[in-house]
Amino acid sequence: MMNPIKVLNKLLRMAFLVWAMIVIPTGSLVPGLGRQAIAYGDPALPIVSDASIYSIEIYPHYHQLIVKTQGQKFKTYPVAVGNPATPTPVGEYKVIYKGTNWGPAFGPRWLGLNVPWGTYGIHGTNRPYSIGQNLSHGCIRMRNRDVMELYELIPLGTKVTIYGHILGNSRQDPRALAAGDIGGDVQLIQSRLKSAGYFNGVCNGKFRADTTAALKQYQRDHGLIPNGVVSVKVYESLGLLE
Repeated sequence: MMNPIKVLNKLLRMAFLVWAMIVIPTGSLVPGLGRQAIAYGDPALPIVSDASIYSIEIYPHYHQLIVKTQGQKFKTYPVAVGNPATPTPVGEYKVIYKGTNWGPAFGPRWLGLNVPWGTYGIHGTNRPYSIGQNLSHGCIRMRNRDVMELYELIPLGTKVTIYGHILGNSRQDPRALAAGDIGGDVQLIQSRLKSAGYFNGVCNGKFRADTTAALKQYQRDHGLIPNGVVSVKVYESLGLLE
């Protein structure tokens, strides 16, 4: 009978071999940014995240990014986050690619997240004065020296948890939503409309024609102005505001 420690070590070696095979440095064409050196990993493979002892927690309200190792706080960095019109996406994600030199606005390093409705990541900036403020378009900005340190530290598959309320600041009304908007709040509206039997599409956080049509029908059936805009009254009708 084999020693269980030896069996575990063998499994771990196999795991890292598989991890090495799926993390493939490659060149990828990114719209508007040109060809970049990016390493890709498949977020659906749990072996990637299992190999990481690190996790990241982001607190937009406090403008902090915290790196934890095996659940214990390891490092804290100041960050800039999204403004109210383009909020940083709240939820649990993974680092699915790492890139370098995406252009001055993105600093020297980029860690991409698997947000379903757009391209979001943790990156550097050529606007260091924005750190500590809500001035980004949803991404998490870091000082360039900090993001370079984070880039070397964090492997693909690392879990990233962004805290906050999906509908934004609890002290003010959530943003009005209409065609063209994206975000977790859009995804939440789609989910509520689907539960009510109005939306048959994919809850992907993208406000497109199918979401508009479903919303207008919901508004007509519930005595609301059928303008395809998610107003405070729509939030209330859907049970998202009291």
